[in-house]
Amino acid sequence: MEMMIYALASVKKNPEKLNMLLSRMKGISGAGIYAVNFNEISAVVSDINRADLIADRSNALEYAEVIETLAQQFTLLPMRFGSLMESTEAIIKMLERNYNEIQHNLQKVESKWEFGLKIFCDPEKLKAELMAKSEADIKTSAKPTPETRNSVYRDYVNNKLKEHRLEELILTYVDSVIAELTGHLARLNAVNKFKKMATASTIIDAVFLLDKDKKGELIQAVEALQKHYAGLNFVLTGPWPPYNFVEITIK
Repeated sequence: MEMMIYALASVKKNPEKLNMLLSRMKGISGAGIYAVNFNEISAVVSDINRADLIADRSNALEYAEVIETLAQQFTLLPMRFGSLMESTEAIIKMLERNYNEIQHNLQKVESKWEFGLKIFCDPEKLKAELMAKSEADIKTSAKPTPETRNSVYRDYVNNKLKEHRLEELILTYVDSVIAELTGHLARLNAVNKFKKMATASTIIDAVFLLDKDKKGELIQAVEALQKHYAGLNFVLTGPWPPYNFVEITIK
């Protein structure tokens, strides 16, 4: 029998509150949950046989539900699914070795939520709109050029240049959306992480960490951006525990 860690929670000087909550909860496969404490940090754990730990949808949902329930009342650092240790003593030693770094991360996410934002587009429609605008700008500013005879090589080069210009136009457009978004986030003192062009249709995949009481302001900012960029689809999710903002390597 081993012990699976769901999260590391800040209990400060009130571990009884955590113990009362855990007594009413169940982990994956209905396992009982309890806390292993070291100073002001508790590891939330359940006993499990490694052979029974299956990374299927049911277990993943039960695991996430434990973390989300805890996050409603405690500052915590979610652990990766399948984080196992062999004994209570091993967990206490781990907490002791990493205590300062764990505390630093807990302080960073205290009273904060994580939100996710995906921005989708119709790739072909966006490419057509950007190319049409670019060609209109070129026609406006271009000087007449002498006619040249067509050739297979010239057509090939022109097509490659067109593809390259289209890629640059898309990236420039995505950067402009991110710049406007980060302007709103700066006013909310949010920490953010962006991934550009996750797929052809997902032009921005972002996560934000901000104070819990600023949820309404974030929603308003996203709604304003959606109106401004009517051709895009903004999907905001959360609040979530700070899955993407735990920066610690357990020793």
